[in-house]
Amino acid sequence: MDFIMSCVGFAVGLGNVWRFPYLCYKNGGGVFLIPYLLIVFVGGIPVFFLEVALGQFMKQGGIAAWNIAPLFKGLGLASMVIVFFCNSYYIMILVWGLFYLVHSLTDTLPWATCGHSWNTEQCSEFFHLELCRNDSNNASAESYNISCADMADKRSPVIEFWENKVLRLSGDLSEPGEMNWQMILCLVTTWVVVYFCIWKGVKSTGKIVYFTALFPYVVLILLLVHGVTLPGALGGIIYYLKPDWSKLAEAQVWIDAGTQIFFSYAIGLGALTALGSYNRFHNNCYRDAYILAVINSSTSFFAGFVVFSVLGFMASEQGVDISKVAESGPGLAFIAYPKAVTLMPLSPLWATLFFFMLLVLGLDSQFVGVEGFITGILDLFPQPGAGSLRREITAALCCIVCCLIDLSMVTQGGMYVFQLFDYYSASGITLLWQAFWECVVIAWVYGADRFMDDVARMIGYRPLPLMKWCWAVVTPLVCVGIFVFHVVNYKPLTYNKTYVYPWWGDAIGWALALSSMLCIPCTVIYKLLRCKGSLRERWQLLTTPIWGHHHLEYLTPEAEAKLLAPEPPKEKTTLFETVI
Repeated sequence: MDFIMSCVGFAVGLGNVWRFPYLCYKNGGGVFLIPYLLIVFVGGIPVFFLEVALGQFMKQGGIAAWNIAPLFKGLGLASMVIVFFCNSYYIMILVWGLFYLVHSLTDTLPWATCGHSWNTEQCSEFFHLELCRNDSNNASAESYNISCADMADKRSPVIEFWENKVLRLSGDLSEPGEMNWQMILCLVTTWVVVYFCIWKGVKSTGKIVYFTALFPYVVLILLLVHGVTLPGALGGIIYYLKPDWSKLAEAQVWIDAGTQIFFSYAIGLGALTALGSYNRFHNNCYRDAYILAVINSSTSFFAGFVVFSVLGFMASEQGVDISKVAESGPGLAFIAYPKAVTLMPLSPLWATLFFFMLLVLGLDSQFVGVEGFITGILDLFPQPGAGSLRREITAALCCIVCCLIDLSMVTQGGMYVFQLFDYYSASGITLLWQAFWECVVIAWVYGADRFMDDVARMIGYRPLPLMKWCWAVVTPLVCVGIFVFHVVNYKPLTYNKTYVYPWWGDAIGWALALSSMLCIPCTVIYKLLRCKGSLRERWQLLTTPIWGHHHLEYLTPEAEAKLLAPEPPKEKTTLFETVI
C-alpha cells in the first residue's frame, strides 16, 4: 500500500490538475480524450508497468536495474540526469505556492486590490467591458470616466502581483537582475521540508504520502462542490467537454496527448523503478499498474471539471471568452485561480486552502523524485553495511546542490531560466527517447517473452500478450511517431507568447536535453570499445544479465554454476551489485 500511495503521490501532481484540462480545451474538448485514452493503453500503461516490474524484479534503483542488459546501463544514467533536472526546477512551483500561501493569511488578499508598492499606474480592479460601450447611458462609466482605449491598457492586480511582486520579471534572459530574499527564504524552507520527508528512506516517505496523496482529493471535491454553484460554471464545463471533431486531423493533438501521458505518468525518470524495487518480489505489480493508470487519468479528468467550473465563472464575471481566461502552466495556477478566489466569499480561506493543496500536490511528487535519484546514486556506488548515515549525507548533498541551482530561478530573470528547464530538460522529447529505448532493450535485447516469464515468476501468471506486443512494436512506433512530429513542428521557445528566446538560450536548452539523451549511445559505444573480443563476443558478454542473490532460486543449474564459479573476492564484488 505504501508503494501505491507513493506512486499516486508522484504521478498525480500539478500536471494532472492544470496541464490536462488546458490541453483538453485547446485540442477540441472531449475529442482529446480519444487520442489520450488510445495512447494510455498502447504507451502509458505498458511502459509504466515495464518500469515498475523491472525495479521489482531486479531489486535495484533506476541505474543498477539495467544490469538486466549491462550494455544499456546508459538508460539508468539518462533517467538520473532527467530526474535531477526535474527535481531542480519543479520545486520552484512549490516555492511560488508557499509565497502565495503566506500572503493568503490576511484579511484582504494582496493581489485583489491595487495601491501596493508593486502596482503601477495601469493597475485596475474593474474590467467590465460595459463600462465603456455606452458612456451616455451608463452612470458607472461616467463615475470612472474611462475610455475603451484606456481600459484595454489596464492591468489586473493579479498579473501585477505575479510579475512585479513574485517574479520581479526582467526584460530578457540575459538580464538576471537581483535575487529576491523572500523567495530565497521560501526556497530554503521548501528544500528543508523535502529533506526531512526523505532522509530516512521509503518507509518515512510512504507514511507521509498517505496524507499528501489523499488530501488533494478532499480539496478538489470541496472546490468542485463550490465551483458548480457559481454563475457561469455550466458554460465552463460545456466548453471543457464540447467536441471539435476537426481537431483529430491535426498532428499537434496527438503530440500533446502523447507527451502529456508520458509526463503525467512520470515515465523515464527512474523513480518508478526505484519505488518498484522496494516491493516484495511476489507483489502483483501488473494489477498495480492498471490501478494507478485509472487513478492518474481519472484525476486528470475530474480536475478538469473543477478548473473549468471556476473558469466559466470568471469568464461570466469579466464578460470575456473562456479561451482568454485559461493559460497553460504557471499562468493558470498563479494568475487565473488567484483571480478566481478573489471573486469568492471568504476569499482568504479559499486561497489558503487552494495553495496548501498546491503545495501538497507538488511536495509528494518532489520528494518521491528525490527519493528515486538518491536510490540510483546509492546503487551506483554500493557500500554494504554503510548504514543510514551514508544515505542521509547523500540526501543532504543532493538537496544542497539542487538548491544552489535554484538560486538562478529566484532572480529577476528566473522565470526565463525556469521555462528553459521545463521545456527542454524533462520535456516530451527526452521522455519519448527514454521510453523508446526502454521498450527496445527489454523486448529485443533481453527478450519480451523472457521478461514475461520473469513477470510470471513474480505475480504467478503471465500478463496479457498485448503487453508483449506493445513493448516490441506498438509503443516504440508511437514514441518514434510523436518524436518525429515534435522535431518537425519545432519552434523557438517563447515566454507568454511575446518574448522569443535568443539563439543561445535555445542552445542551452538543447544542451540540457542532449545531456540525458546522449547518455544512452555514448555508454553503448564506451562499453563496446572497452570490452575485448570480436564484436559478436562483446555483444554477447555485455548483454548477459548480472543477477542478484534473490534470483538464484529459479536460475538454471548451468547459469547458477556460472554465476557461483569461484573467483577472487574483488571480482565477486564487481559481479554482484548489492540489493537495496
